Amino acid sequence: MATGRFGVGETLGALNAALRPPPPPSGPGGSVWFKENSARNLRSRDFLAPRGALQALFGDGQVPKDILDGVAALEGPGVPPIQKCTQTQAGLALQLERPTVFEQVLSSLRGYVAPQPTSSTSEHSIILDCVSLHGPKGPDALSLSQLRAVLVADHLAQALRTQGVTVYQVPAVQDPGLRDFLQQLKVSWPSASETSSAPESTVALKEVLRDHAAVPTEDLPPGVVCKVSLKEFLEQQPGLEGFDPNLDICLVTEDQLGALTELQEAAQHHPRNVPLSHSDAESSAGGTACSVIHVVSCEEAFQQQKVDLLWRLVDANAPSRQKHLVCGPVKVVGSPTPLSAPQYYRLRQSQMREASVLKYGVDFVQDDSWNEIIGALTSAAVKFEMLSTAHRSQMSLDLEHTSISTKGTKSGAFVMYNCARLATLFDGYQRGVEQGLYPAFPDVSELDFSLLRDEVCKFLVHLSMDFSSYYNRVHILGEPQPHLFGQMFARLQLMRAVQEVFHSALATLHLPPLSQI
Repeated sequence: MATGRFGVGETLGALNAALRPPPPPSGPGGSVWFKENSARNLRSRDFLAPRGALQALFGDGQVPKDILDGVAALEGPGVPPIQKCTQTQAGLALQLERPTVFEQVLSSLRGYVAPQPTSSTSEHSIILDCVSLHGPKGPDALSLSQLRAVLVADHLAQALRTQGVTVYQVPAVQDPGLRDFLQQLKVSWPSASETSSAPESTVALKEVLRDHAAVPTEDLPPGVVCKVSLKEFLEQQPGLEGFDPNLDICLVTEDQLGALTELQEAAQHHPRNVPLSHSDAESSAGGTACSVIHVVSCEEAFQQQKVDLLWRLVDANAPSRQKHLVCGPVKVVGSPTPLSAPQYYRLRQSQMREASVLKYGVDFVQDDSWNEIIGALTSAAVKFEMLSTAHRSQMSLDLEHTSISTKGTKSGAFVMYNCARLATLFDGYQRGVEQGLYPAFPDVSELDFSLLRDEVCKFLVHLSMDFSSYYNRVHILGEPQPHLFGQMFARLQLMRAVQEVFHSALATLHLPPLSQI
């Protein structure tokens, strides 16, 4: 039986290796299998190798019996025990031994939710550039599309760090008002220091750019440093792809030079660079390389491509691995005029306070502690709303109260409400222990998870959308009867796992779990 920490990545790697027949096919590589996520499909399978992928591997799509048996008997580090592997109309469906998997996971929760250690010498390092934060803009200049990009960048930075990746965030926020607004939103982003080498670096960049200038500097319009032909530069770089074909003459501004300066400084202070591929080594002539992700709103995407090319133009050692993560537009429903980011936040804050007054009464909500609670609920509502749509897609923002309801399953208020319910559950158990109603919680090794065999399997399928109904349906603490304590402890451990998952997920959003609402 498999032991140790189970991992999706390890399992996919082992499944791919087991399925590919020797010798390896000459067709396209990549993963054949994928992890199921939909509740409907999880009723019958945990992993699937689609029929189309099987046809690419085996011609008729039929997996030979010896390979099928090998997949069903697969074992290895990080691979959970497999119950069965069958060929279906959809493809090759694999189901795990779910009760066994649950028992092992519930017995070692921290190994699954604890962040991976980050080392300053890690080979996995990224410069994360949030384009919407460049320049001296204040919070009122931040559009909703830009706010969406900021929240994506903030979440991405923390999610990468939990995987052991070293992340360098740029730019440092210059405006004090914008810095305060981001703190209010619970966005963790560096602020500009009192001293900076930016002016000296900018002067050096101007000198380099003038060598590429398309016209004399005295013929330039006000505010423009120089004019360069990006189209001509791009034509000289055959390896660069994906840039807008309309890129041509660029009027280089002071703001663009400031952005370049911060990116250059971040790259120069990179403590360790990722290994170069052969092509990267040739293109950088032995220089250093690092990965850069530019998180940008759709309205700024074209201009950011100019900054990317300018960096490559002025710096032969500019990172060759630069990706642009473009966030789609935000369409506001029910507002005749555009909303700024602070206006949107204040609206949600007002709605959250009003909903809390209706539920608990004005006197109760006036307590000082409720200012913090409403602040956390507002941040959660904004972040879940902005991040619930795939980042490249347009999102529709409904300004009505329904967007902050605790009744749905996707709102931030709903998640925070259930975190508070779990905290109340464990507080209730602890009070019961202090009153002598319940015994102290036993060691996890003493728990009998077979008492949960049926409900755990159902809970696994519906966890993402049915936790609240499970909590309402199952009276977890129950009456203090000794013959029911075993089941109560197993259920409490299951709820502790859910709580750990909630807390870990909220941490990637810099949201504090609430203990009461």
